[in-house]
Amino acid sequence: MKDNSRERIHSAAKDRLAQDRLIVALDVPTAAQARELASQLSGICRWIKVGLELYLAAGTAIVEELATQGFSIFLDLKFHDIPNTVAGAVRSAASMGASLLTIHAAGGPAMLSAAAEAAAASPNPPHLLAVTVLTSMDRQQLAAIGIEVSPADQVLRLARMATASGVHGLVCSAEEVRLLRQELGAAMQLVVPGIRPAGAEVGDQKRIATPSVAIRDGASNLVVGRPITRAGNPAQAAQAILDEIAGAL
Repeated sequence: MKDNSRERIHSAAKDRLAQDRLIVALDVPTAAQARELASQLSGICRWIKVGLELYLAAGTAIVEELATQGFSIFLDLKFHDIPNTVAGAVRSAASMGASLLTIHAAGGPAMLSAAAEAAAASPNPPHLLAVTVLTSMDRQQLAAIGIEVSPADQVLRLARMATASGVHGLVCSAEEVRLLRQELGAAMQLVVPGIRPAGAEVGDQKRIATPSVAIRDGASNLVVGRPITRAGNPAQAAQAILDEIAGAL
């Protein structure tokens, strides 16, 4: 009986850890669709990502509404502007209740430092994530914008710069997460989009992985959108991914 009790406790702990790891991307065009999905995922998922599509359709109100419902909010607007403008945007985002916030590492050291200082000075500081190389980009796409190195080399360069500028979280693809974990250590938060369960459609993503592979390679959090939000049963799809994450922990 004691062994069964320990197994149940261990299993419950892994389930809670899995909930901390999964971020569901509500990349939908209306507040009504976001509310419907949030309702279906309530009690199953903890983290919700609000990106450009939903934010431009529904504004600050949807961020505050989802936070009030108990979700932790990842506001993925990928700020990239002059340092003063980005610092102001970080302060505004912090006031909405966002827990995670993205900025582009390509904005450079001055912008990254200004963002980090603005976040730290906020009453409820969001955790900043520097976006390295988008998961839709491969070597050919990088070459088209004048970057003649591999995605992994560019990711590592931007990651080191972000860390030196006071940003201690990164967005990277699953192809680079093992390298970054080895280079930057256990404390760095590595958030990985482009996650596709085995057999799922790839869509416009180029550098992808399954949930279990990304977790085993060192990902802190996984961002999953269409495999959940476009599933016939989003709650069931989310639970299947949570189970896979738990199995990989």
